Amino acid sequence: MALASLSADEQVDLAGAIAAAEKHQPPSLHGGQTEIPKIRRQIKHLGLKNIGPLGAGKSVVPRSMALCFGIPSKYFQDAGRIWRSGKMNVEVYPFGNRVFTKGRQESNFRYVVKHYGNGDYHAKSGQVGYRFDRNGWIYVHIEGDTHERGYQHGNLVAPELKEILRSLKYLTYWNTGMQWEFFVQQAEKLWTDKIDQEFLDEMKGIADGAKAAGVDVTWQEILAWNGREELTDYWWPTAQGSTYGTFHGEVIGHCSAFAATGSATKGGKIVMAHNSWDQFETGQFANMILDIQPATGHRIFMQADPGYIDSFSDFFVTDAGLMGTETTIGGFGQYDPNEVPEFFRVRKAMQYANNLDDAVELMKKRNNGGYANSWLFGDAHTGEIMRFELGLKFYNVERTKDGYYIGFNAPLDPRIRNLECSNTGYADLRRHQGARQVRLTQLTKQYNGAIDVEIAQKILADHYDVYLKKENNPCSRTVDGHYELDAREYMSQPGRPIPFQPRGTVDGKVMDSDMAKTLSFWARWGNSSGMPFDAKKFLEEQIQWSHLEGYLKDRPSQPWTLFKAGEKE
Repeated sequence: MALASLSADEQVDLAGAIAAAEKHQPPSLHGGQTEIPKIRRQIKHLGLKNIGPLGAGKSVVPRSMALCFGIPSKYFQDAGRIWRSGKMNVEVYPFGNRVFTKGRQESNFRYVVKHYGNGDYHAKSGQVGYRFDRNGWIYVHIEGDTHERGYQHGNLVAPELKEILRSLKYLTYWNTGMQWEFFVQQAEKLWTDKIDQEFLDEMKGIADGAKAAGVDVTWQEILAWNGREELTDYWWPTAQGSTYGTFHGEVIGHCSAFAATGSATKGGKIVMAHNSWDQFETGQFANMILDIQPATGHRIFMQADPGYIDSFSDFFVTDAGLMGTETTIGGFGQYDPNEVPEFFRVRKAMQYANNLDDAVELMKKRNNGGYANSWLFGDAHTGEIMRFELGLKFYNVERTKDGYYIGFNAPLDPRIRNLECSNTGYADLRRHQGARQVRLTQLTKQYNGAIDVEIAQKILADHYDVYLKKENNPCSRTVDGHYELDAREYMSQPGRPIPFQPRGTVDGKVMDSDMAKTLSFWARWGNSSGMPFDAKKFLEEQIQWSHLEGYLKDRPSQPWTLFKAGEKE
């Protein structure tokens, strides 16, 4: 086993440090007294033992581990090289205040393992990823080179990835008639030669990190999970038509959004807001706040799902000042399997775009039409906002420093709407697209000149039904969407989401350009308005959805919460 030595300033004789601390009982780094018995139990639990040339009786660990144990640095003694966990046969590195062993929380410390592809494990001191949970959100920070940051990601969210895979294997077959493995194989065939090696390595790292925590997952499954929307809603309808003679190619729109700037906002700042609409059984996994500090390119702070290299819900900001969100183009029916998937293009744009023009060019390059969106971008440094509608053959760019753009799941560009889509619901008040086009316009005009973060939160929580002209009627036509409460008496098209479908808004996110400059935003998990979702009660009342028992989770009411890149619990 090849092992790299720790430098002198990274070495700590843990036994010596404990002895000194036990003698003097100094205050810990956290303001309390060191808990020597707990530390000794933890060392015994991990089975630490020397595997480097050490003095007799010494257990040497990285400095960061001793700090995690609450041993003040004044008691550190430099000696020796490496330690490992006898139980796991890998090096262990702390990054918080709890430990996960094989995917389970088991004690009062955390560690992450670092695996190098040649099968060797060795110590690596320095900064690593970490995680904490807050108000329904999972906050994850990762950093470093491609595989390294992916490994941290997968290891930190291993329990969630295990649950996601269980759901995918069941729901994919239920919804498509094809096994999950079929789509995994197709993802590898479609995309492996089209995605930059950097991002393939990151996905491989995610799989490796999750496997180290006991999750049975392949990198091909991580690839398919990243592109699931394209595989099932864009590629498969076309392939299904040619293979089985049936075609179900209709993309259902997701999300409400707006961006405003200049005289439309309070103080002239950019204000950007978005809520995610999805089937609850999959949308319930979009509760991750992901802070990525890559070795090259820009730092990214975004909402995401565990295992994703992009946002998918698409609410993000980068240290280039690029602010971004989107709403899906409903009814879109085009797809080119020979070009590049959206999740890769947008991740590359986030990491490497220096401005709005760069983002557009990176999104256009080798566009396959997958997950077609109306993008809302903003430049926090210039105050300019952009609406970028991207179909397959057509695209349209609008930009301003004074005004607003809304996103409501229907394209404004006549070419995209008429030549690449069908049944967009653009002007139909019975449909969520037409209704929200009207309501978002009303609200941005109503608050014109006063829009700020608080007003944006209020807009996302709006329950006015413009079709029935009814206050407080949460349904499929409101900005804060609730299909689960909608009897759908006014459906205008067969096959649209059916009555009382567990689908709608699962979150809310808001930021202004000042917040963007500090890589921060407000987020609310569960629902933009705070309405709770009780899965058991819903399934008891709506028996037709009983196949989702065990796959729907509660989303209790949560508060708006401020998150910032680099923060810790």
